[in-house]
Amino acid sequence: MGSKNQSSRWAHAINASSRPAYLAIADAIADDIQAGHLTAHQRLPTLRQLAQDLKLNFTTVARGYAEAQRRGLIDARPGHGTVVREMVGSGPVRRPVTPGHLIDMTMNMPPEPRDPALLARFAEAYASLREHDPYALLRYQEFGGTPEDREAGARWLKLPGVGGQRVLVCPGIQGALLALFTVLARPGDAIACEAVTYPGIKGLAAQLGIRLVGLPADGQGLDPDAFGALCAADLPKALYVNPTLLNPTTATLPLARREAIAEIARRYGVPIIEDDAYACLPERPPPAIATLAPELTFYLSGFSKCLGAGLRVAYLTTPNVRYTARLSAVLRTTAVMASPILTALATRWIDDGTAALAAQAVREESRARQKLAAGILRRAEFVTDPDAFHLWLKTPEPWTRIEFATHLRAHGVGVVVADTFTVSGPAPEAVRVCLGGAASRDECGHTLEMIEDAIEQLPALASRVM
Repeated sequence: MGSKNQSSRWAHAINASSRPAYLAIADAIADDIQAGHLTAHQRLPTLRQLAQDLKLNFTTVARGYAEAQRRGLIDARPGHGTVVREMVGSGPVRRPVTPGHLIDMTMNMPPEPRDPALLARFAEAYASLREHDPYALLRYQEFGGTPEDREAGARWLKLPGVGGQRVLVCPGIQGALLALFTVLARPGDAIACEAVTYPGIKGLAAQLGIRLVGLPADGQGLDPDAFGALCAADLPKALYVNPTLLNPTTATLPLARREAIAEIARRYGVPIIEDDAYACLPERPPPAIATLAPELTFYLSGFSKCLGAGLRVAYLTTPNVRYTARLSAVLRTTAVMASPILTALATRWIDDGTAALAAQAVREESRARQKLAAGILRRAEFVTDPDAFHLWLKTPEPWTRIEFATHLRAHGVGVVVADTFTVSGPAPEAVRVCLGGAASRDECGHTLEMIEDAIEQLPALASRVM
């Protein structure tokens, strides 16, 4: 079969495919191998020749060949050009996107730095558990943690004037939020929050029969004036706020807004639930609301966003001892206690500086991935923060967020639509893209390129629909 017929066949396959052009090139090579049009050691067109034949740019064709080589279909040999690889047995098969091959950018987990020194410290801490009496870590513990664990938690939170006696060790932030919602509101009561906010509280509220009242927010987070107007008209039982690198919009409340929110909460006596899960990521975050209105604020932070979601240890401070006792009772009923093994690891890592080093490594890796995103997503409109490990990506017109997410999924990338985060009002035309789900920086860059290619195809797809 001549190279002209081959290029013509590939051009037809690429035009008919809904996948990015570089993936369609690799698919076309796979199809030709399976159909017998290409045989082992057969030489393929040069990159420049193929780019000219297919009327594609050189970079797209180069990525197509790189993808085919990654699949084991071809080899690039210096001095011999690009040739079809010899297959063993049935050989490589075409790899269409299936749920099993989906690159998951939906879970907002921190990237995992592969720094050898940091990994060695992790391993050393795991090994140190052998020094403990094993049964001491397998018995029931006093709820809220030992005095040593609470003091370590206080050092991690870094709230001025807050010592270990004001800290409860909890089995993750979500469990602590469940207890807070249970203590502060009854079925039918209202808790205020951002109109687009952390989706975990939507499930909690639905489970407990609590109404969430979404308040408008912008690039700087929650609007204090809207909070004040709500308090004057229909006093909520509490305000939930995700003040630092809000999931999903990445907004961080500046000091002036934190002060305004604290003043309004104090004026109306509204408790504040400050879920500061991302507080460890910025190098210089604004002061916590808990430092501005300590008599009203329940402050929460932990390790799931700076070490890993599997370290289900969080720290909760309460405004007074009465609330500490009530929350302890609820948490004891719903979760019994935080895992002593995980708590021992967390305390060690706080004490020996590993937790701070891990947070710094995650911060650096997040910044590197954000730079990748800024360089690759040229056609995308998104908001983010250098220290965040996710993006809030606006849906390209004329597509809806559902159509866009479906289009990305067809290209092998999973993202989360805005509906998941929306408490009230119409959902924004946006999706959340998590950069930490990719195992490596290279994989993250590859996935971002897939998103960019998918966006590049949208105008052509729109013209077909029209």
